[in-house]
Amino acid sequence: MTGIISDNVGRPSGLIKAASGGGGVWTKIKEITASSDSTISFVDGTSDVVLDSTYPIYVFKFNIHPSADARLQVNFRDGGSSYDATKTSTFWEASHAEDEGRAEVGYVTDYDLAQSTSVQALAYVSNGNEEVSAGTLHLFSPSSTTFVKHYICRVSCHHSMPGSIDTFIAGYCNVTAAIDGVQFSMSSGNIDAGTIKMYGIGDS
Repeated sequence: MTGIISDNVGRPSGLIKAASGGGGVWTKIKEITASSDSTISFVDGTSDVVLDSTYPIYVFKFNIHPSADARLQVNFRDGGSSYDATKTSTFWEASHAEDEGRAEVGYVTDYDLAQSTSVQALAYVSNGNEEVSAGTLHLFSPSSTTFVKHYICRVSCHHSMPGSIDTFIAGYCNVTAAIDGVQFSMSSGNIDAGTIKMYGIGDS
């Protein structure tokens, strides 16, 4: 039994077991709990991290509380020791203030990238005791040495306006070298608390 469940259309039982050998299985690779960390890194071959051709898709799920109001951000390593892979991306967000004084959807040019080695902004996060951001980052085929490496991210966070912001980011690492490291950080202060979980998704 694979443990994968699929729709059972037209049958009274409601569910059936998916065919043996079905793909799309999520495998948890690593979980890191933050404690006033300036960066949190996932590097292939270190601390039980696998970030290679084992999986075609890698997913990072995070729940982050910062030490200061700041941008949550990510960068990618394409060999060597620096997180500076060249990236091009787009960034847009939907926002809604608690007092309804702000309700917007828009493209955010300050946070997009165009052939840049800078960090990729994911969201602006407030640091009140009850405030946190939660999101998911997908990284596709990081081991490819032929094609660019795409990533997409969505983050829900509490903003200091105060209100809710939902951010959407899509981009690619414009390098032929394999991506072998992913690093999360804040634009100021540190990652005070929270968790980041890394998963590999098998072929479907």
